[in-house]
Amino acid sequence: MNKVYIINHPLIQSKMTQILMKETPTKMVKELVKEITSLMCYELTRELETEEFEIETPVCKTIGYKTKGEDLVLIPILRAGLGMVEGIQDLIPNAKTGHIGIYRDPETLLPVEYLCKLPPKMENRDIIILDPMLATGGSAEKAIEILKTYNVKSIRLACLVGCPEGVELVHKNHPDVSIYLAAMDEGLNEHGYIVPGLGDAGDRLFGTQ
Repeated sequence: MNKVYIINHPLIQSKMTQILMKETPTKMVKELVKEITSLMCYELTRELETEEFEIETPVCKTIGYKTKGEDLVLIPILRAGLGMVEGIQDLIPNAKTGHIGIYRDPETLLPVEYLCKLPPKMENRDIIILDPMLATGGSAEKAIEILKTYNVKSIRLACLVGCPEGVELVHKNHPDVSIYLAAMDEGLNEHGYIVPGLGDAGDRLFGTQ
């Protein structure tokens, strides 16, 4: 499937295994999510634009490069997406951050927006949506729909774990959006959880039930 990338690097696979283990404590889950996101950042930003500027080494003057990080906006889907932000901000400190809150209506089961706080001048910015889980795909699809109304330049979706159902929904409705996963699992169970998965990502990150 075009524009779907599974980053199955050995370091990521090892750290993902630790997250999947139910006995892994909250503190370690937070650290692992941050570390995996940092490792994924290499691929997520492969097409990030750079600009040249003159520098002077101890030997001579030459041309250096810097990323145009101020054009990049990180959009965590609340609440679990918050755990992925720091892993990218450590590498691109001038990236902006917005927040989108979405919940599932208990009657219709459709995603509903309850919060959208974005930086100004979203036009022509590169967007990375952050959400540890791509399960049904409803929240990710809703976030993409919201962001497209701002005429952003590009959208990437970064998730730790995905499944065929969620990937198919997002790819079908938004074929222009690149999807980056650390792992692709088997599918969804009757409760909408990814199998084998890691459970509820928000609960694992924040120690709630």
